[in-house]
Amino acid sequence: MNPYSEIIAIDGPAASGKSTIGEKLAEILGYMYFDTGVMYRAVALAALRKFNSVSDEDAVSELAGKIQIDAQPSTKNDGRKHDVILDGEDVTWSIRSQEVDANVSQVSAYPVVRREMTAQQRRIGKRGKLVVVGRDIGTVVFPEAGLKIYMDAPVEERARRRYEETRQRGMEASREEILKSMRRRDQIDSTRSVAPLYPAEDAHILDSEGLSIGEVLDKVSNLVRGGKDV
Repeated sequence: MNPYSEIIAIDGPAASGKSTIGEKLAEILGYMYFDTGVMYRAVALAALRKFNSVSDEDAVSELAGKIQIDAQPSTKNDGRKHDVILDGEDVTWSIRSQEVDANVSQVSAYPVVRREMTAQQRRIGKRGKLVVVGRDIGTVVFPEAGLKIYMDAPVEERARRRYEETRQRGMEASREEILKSMRRRDQIDSTRSVAPLYPAEDAHILDSEGLSIGEVLDKVSNLVRGGKDV
């Protein structure tokens, strides 16, 4: 029996819409939403706390093999989609700091860190009934997932979305800097030696450009029901 058959894997680059759709789909299905990016954020947080830096790949990799990270159903009504636990500590919001933002890409590119996090993600996945969002879910973490979706949109459109999101939170933002940062992240994600970002062979490709959240959700829901048209 496939222990991961009740997993829906949604991959894609930053601001492709995968998190928004993943959250809404999980709510509809009664599944837990699991953004695997939180795992790498937790490693970055742990490394920054211990070393005040993430530049020593060997040290960060060794640390990743020692810490225990978990994602559990939300226990607090503060906007979180799930609890992120690092060695018994709730770090759900601590991993969203600007310092972690600035260092998580480097941490996630370390091969040993990715190997360790894949093992921890597969442990979590055995619980079943998950909508899992990330960049290598359908290709590396859960190639046995019951449904795989790859969401995409042109980088300019994704940068526009991120800019609008940032402004709506009342934060200062530069559209040009966001676009530059997103292109850099795309380059790192798609060219790293371990688990680069690309669609699984059996993934359904969904371009979200020009579509409303409702329209994308309708397409994804159709796939869940067994449809083939995206």
